[in-house]
Amino acid sequence: MPKPPALGSLLRLFMRRVERRTARVGVIGLGYTGLPLATEFAKAGYRVTGFEIDEKRVGELNRGRSYIQDVPTREVRDLVRKGTLRATASFDELRRMDAIDICVPTPLRKTKDPDVSHILAAVGEIAPRLRRGQLIVLESTTYPGTTEELLRPLLEERGFSCGKDFFLAFSPERVDPGNPTYHTRNIAKVVGGVTGDCTRAAVALYATVMDKVVPVSSSQIAEMVKLLENTFRSVNIGLVNEIALLSDKLGLDVWEVIDAAATKPFGFMPFYPGPGLGGHCIPIDPFYLSWKAKQSGFEARFIELAGQVNGQMPYHVAGRVREALNARRLAITHPCSRRRVQARYQRRARISGTGPDRDPGQGGRARRLLRPVRAVAHVWRSTAAVEALQRGNAALSGLRRDHHTAPGIRFPSRRTPRAVHR
Repeated sequence: MPKPPALGSLLRLFMRRVERRTARVGVIGLGYTGLPLATEFAKAGYRVTGFEIDEKRVGELNRGRSYIQDVPTREVRDLVRKGTLRATASFDELRRMDAIDICVPTPLRKTKDPDVSHILAAVGEIAPRLRRGQLIVLESTTYPGTTEELLRPLLEERGFSCGKDFFLAFSPERVDPGNPTYHTRNIAKVVGGVTGDCTRAAVALYATVMDKVVPVSSSQIAEMVKLLENTFRSVNIGLVNEIALLSDKLGLDVWEVIDAAATKPFGFMPFYPGPGLGGHCIPIDPFYLSWKAKQSGFEARFIELAGQVNGQMPYHVAGRVREALNARRLAITHPCSRRRVQARYQRRARISGTGPDRDPGQGGRARRLLRPVRAVAHVWRSTAAVEALQRGNAALSGLRRDHHTAPGIRFPSRRTPRAVHR
């Protein structure tokens, strides 16, 4: 068997610090991805510094308070008291970090082109403070080639060589906010470095905090992995939404169709229709891949078609709800009316750290479309409204049952509600 390549002195030093937990870890962006990751590193014994431009978040964290549902305040408080977790708005401390994870938003522009301005801003803070032996890992979802074609040149401007003087890798975040079963530690971690030593450095670090690390051959492969995962979901959700629209025309119960099809033990995976795609990933990520395809002269037709179908669902759902309410004379627009029906989508603002109107998901669009008829907010005040919607055969899903929301509604049958796809 061929002998493995000899490790460079900087890589050996980095891996020794990781093994002894003396490496200092920095996380840029303390949102629904960054804060859970930072706490995992801190629980593993690393000294972790979170870099965040929102000074309110910095203050909350340093007082031992969590603003992300997936991270208990008790956990944050204990880590802050131990001195293993702290936050700052000063990027000068990046010089002291041995490893830096970038966990910033990657939205779409109005033209549905990738907006990597937050990534560039983070790298712009790292580059002038970069020192030899540091590991930089991008976790923000992006198109294949970003790490090597965009980040590498910026980090090498001062004369450093990637793979020799510093290490650069991509590892896609796989957070599912609010999931009680799968969380940061027990979700397999895909890692791809720009060079072999870059991959080894990133794998060594993540192996100390993740149950399973999956190394791949390049950063481009790792970037493509995340886009495939969410494109798979977007396309299949688009398919089932179209089946729901067709079933509606044929007078069929799409929920019964799906539940019966799901009894097949192979060759079928159930997806469920809803008022559009929710969250920060599925409505956005496939278009990063579609954009990259266009740059390569390839037309990603499935992605575009699924986007069109899913984009129409908020209008379909809003129309069905209006019809059901109007049929029962419940959609009264006067704000003082006693018969005003109120229903509200439970958005995940306290999970993602964004307000309801900033959620890029299409479920929020359905909510906004219903505002003119005063049909969206506090359904629990009106049992008649729930019954009217059920009798009206409206195709509304996505309302979660908890102390903040109305009873969940699924139509036409009275079953447990399905969550908005994220």
